[in-house]
Amino acid sequence: MSNTILLFWGGMLYLTNKVFLDLMERERGRNEEWFWFWKKRAWEAYILGLPFIVVYFFRERAWIFGWVEFGGLPSMLCGLIAARSRRDAPKWLDWTALAAIPIGIALSVHDFGGINTVSQWLEIGGSAGFLVGTYLLAKDRQSGYWWFLLMNAATGGLFYIQHHPVFVAQQIVSVAFNLDAYRIRRKAPKVKSVVMNPRPA
Repeated sequence: MSNTILLFWGGMLYLTNKVFLDLMERERGRNEEWFWFWKKRAWEAYILGLPFIVVYFFRERAWIFGWVEFGGLPSMLCGLIAARSRRDAPKWLDWTALAAIPIGIALSVHDFGGINTVSQWLEIGGSAGFLVGTYLLAKDRQSGYWWFLLMNAATGGLFYIQHHPVFVAQQIVSVAFNLDAYRIRRKAPKVKSVVMNPRPA
């Protein structure tokens, strides 16, 4: 499988995650069963897309970014566990996901030896948006959508510089779904349709 195909399918599954999150927000406060259905599908699509992106980075010998991307897996698992069990993920997994954020960003900056070019700023922005946004949305916090917007904008800018119009288009569509999901969530900020079962201590 070529690197372009890996990036395409990984990007499509990541985009599918954004579509399903948007559908999830549309059901918040309206139909609880459909809310949880789309929440599960969103995290499943995200996790399925991860191997394509990680393998792409490793093939490009972008080892640090491959591991940074892989560092998003604990947050993805937190989101999937919460969606499937309707309770918070185990605390050890939550702490692992939280620890992956500063470690991933620090590794990215260290790999560059500082941030000196536009491309480096975009790559750091994309990494930060990915790690922080994934964690916040796994915790069902609407601020995660803003971090996803940072991720998509930075990644889209990077693809534009690298002359990849198809992948730029993927990021633009992702931005549209993120904005719509955030808009819907903001319209009903006090809806408490998400009933989480407490995890035993």
